[in-house]
Amino acid sequence: MVTISLKQSAAGSWHVYRCQTVLFRDLQLGPAISLAKEMARDEYHRLGHRVCVKMPGPSSTIMLARYADDDGARVASTMAA
Repeated sequence: MVTISLKQSAAGSWHVYRCQTVLFRDLQLGPAISLAKEMARDEYHRLGHRVCVKMPGPSSTIMLARYADDDGARVASTMAA
């Protein structure tokens, strides 16, 4: 599964990663979440890869979206964020 993740910098801005590679830097939280979800949807629909979007929460990781094939049928679920 491919992971798109959000990580906060020391300055308070957000970076968007694909696996361990930084793709976008210094974003506000809202646009960073939107961009990460759009990237995940695109990768899932174009390439069929299972993709999830995660960000750190106060006590655990928050799953923002998950795109995965279940039983051969394409299923995409998006959590509120």
